Amino acid sequence: MRQGIMVFMRNARGLQSVCRIYKRNHHHHHHHQSHSLGIIGAPFSKGQPRGGVEEGPDLIRAAGLVEKLKAQGCAVKDYGNVLFEEVIDDEPIGRVKSPRAVGSANQRLAEAVHTAKKDGHTSVMLGGDHSLAIGSIHGHAAAQRELSVVWVDAHADINTPLTSPTGNIHGQSMSYLIRELHPKIPVLPNFSWIKPCVSAKDLVYIGLRDVDPEEHYILKYLGIKVFSMTEVDRLGIARVMEETCDYLFSTVKKPIHLSYDIDAIDPLLTPATGTPVVGGLTYREGLYITEHICQTGLLSAVDMVEVNPQRGRTEEEVQSTVKTAVDLLLGCFGRVRGGSHPSDYRMPEP
Repeated sequence: MRQGIMVFMRNARGLQSVCRIYKRNHHHHHHHQSHSLGIIGAPFSKGQPRGGVEEGPDLIRAAGLVEKLKAQGCAVKDYGNVLFEEVIDDEPIGRVKSPRAVGSANQRLAEAVHTAKKDGHTSVMLGGDHSLAIGSIHGHAAAQRELSVVWVDAHADINTPLTSPTGNIHGQSMSYLIRELHPKIPVLPNFSWIKPCVSAKDLVYIGLRDVDPEEHYILKYLGIKVFSMTEVDRLGIARVMEETCDYLFSTVKKPIHLSYDIDAIDPLLTPATGTPVVGGLTYREGLYITEHICQTGLLSAVDMVEVNPQRGRTEEEVQSTVKTAVDLLLGCFGRVRGGSHPSDYRMPEP
């Protein structure tokens, strides 16, 4: 199938949507490619001030993630949780909080993701807070060289250590990874291993609705493609995803790293998270993003972060948040709402 697409792409006018072709094939035949996944738990919370987010990985597993993925035809290897060392004496550097813990945790996570990729899997990182995207994307890039990143989040997480109003590293993750921002990043303890590995043109944001003025400047200054909630409202999610793919694949099709913050979804549905913002993606919009990216055939790594059971006021709020996280991951790996069947299925004869 992909061969046919490459021929199509070489054709001068062939840059209509790659995504659309995939979609046609998938919908007619109803068979999903088999996915091989490597799950990595990252129970880490020091990128932000609230305890509880380190419980995310085991909660998402306890909701049946592995069994459900296997039931829809995925091969799954669970690498367990990364062990993070306790960092004593982690004084702030300027405004930046817990730099040593965050730097060292991400280095360990990067190795784990790199291993999963080298073993031939699509990496699935369960967080933990969004500072973990530093290690996840870095480890992915070490295995794949060039990546595109789709960042689904209420927040841009692109403050530099010097622009950050809070000093929480989960709001700075992308700034360490973007090549064009490298000159603006000061030296931090345990961060010297990080080599920026994503070009500004290979990043797309979806769902933004709480962006600091400094971040807004950075997004404009680097010309980064952003679909805020205003664009989601104006265009609809189908058009947003079509434009996302057209934009990312306009030159060469790079593997996709999908970094999904559960707070992208409206907090009526996913309240158990550290920094909820009203007016988010609906369940349907959130799922559509995963279905569309799955259909490109290019998904190479996923992060699912910021599920924090201690921020849910009731058990129902926690369960709704966790279940949504699981459903989004299932959508990444072939579950479609219209149903599907194995390609070798035959109806029984009477």
